[in-house]
Amino acid sequence: MTFFPTQAARRVALAACVLAGLCMSPARADLRVDIDKSSQRMSVRVDGAPRFNWPVSTGRRGYGTPSGTFHPQAMMRRHFSRKYYNSPMPHAIFFHHGFAIHGTTDISRLGGPASHGCVRLHPAHAATLFALVQREGVRNTTIRISN
Repeated sequence: MTFFPTQAARRVALAACVLAGLCMSPARADLRVDIDKSSQRMSVRVDGAPRFNWPVSTGRRGYGTPSGTFHPQAMMRRHFSRKYYNSPMPHAIFFHHGFAIHGTTDISRLGGPASHGCVRLHPAHAATLFALVQREGVRNTTIRISN
């Protein structure tokens, strides 16, 4: 442990530490999830660097997926839809009212509109994204959905 003999020396050391960024909280990354409904693709960037690009399924005719910029509101590792036949929604990241990004067992339909408005992912991709959002934090995560 470093010893600073005077109050003034402690203040100087603390100021230097703050200015150098050494006393700040751990480094955080900005996580950006971009979903393009026209191409049915999701890209994931961490601090601007591309990390993943996956096929998704967004809302089919009559069940639109909302467009806009969102942040995760809730996360549930195991969730079942009360609205749609108790359908499994593993690794659900809720971003707008009842809409979520989540895994699906209907992987043959990824790459085309198929959902009731949620964004469906391959279960392994949903687990990866879920863990990434947990690690980087919901406050540091932005979800952008475009037409």
